[in-house]
Amino acid sequence: MRDILDTGMPMDPETRELEPRTLQLTPEARTLLVAFADAIEVAQVPGGSLAHITGPASKAAEQAARIAGVLTLWRDLDAPKVHADDMADAIDLAQFYLSEASRLANAATVSAEIDRAEALRRWLLESWPEAEVLVRDVVQYGPNPLRETPKARAALGILEKHGWLVPLDAGAVVRGAVRKEAWVIVKGAGDMV
Repeated sequence: MRDILDTGMPMDPETRELEPRTLQLTPEARTLLVAFADAIEVAQVPGGSLAHITGPASKAAEQAARIAGVLTLWRDLDAPKVHADDMADAIDLAQFYLSEASRLANAATVSAEIDRAEALRRWLLESWPEAEVLVRDVVQYGPNPLRETPKARAALGILEKHGWLVPLDAGAVVRGAVRKEAWVIVKGAGDMV
């Protein structure tokens, strides 16, 4: 490490502007990088495994190339090219960072869904005057973050799972009309987990 830190920086003597050399990729390293970039691109399509983190994912191949350069120069500061073994290690590291970004994004999504379900639970117990609730009721009158049908339905599903709502059979009559989907509100079901 000391040798690397003590190595002079390549710069123009007049302007003192850095003039770093280009570190080329061997054909094998380039093939690995292109395959990684292609796989990441496919995983970002809607419904793909990385669709929820397209920002970090779209930069993953570029990050892998940078990491490969660092690994190469750490091993040999005068190395002329990045070889396949350093690229493979760099891709492994980039994939690890992507998996962590995905894990953290998923945790944040789950927390947001739980927060919305808790807001709905409180609203149902404190403000909703009826014994039953419909998706339409939540979308029209519920807390603002639940004014979209998919979010309302997801929150209702979480409350059902935790015993705060009991689903009625399709065709049940609620407020004078036959309903495909409705729930009975359970008062005091216990704390959400």
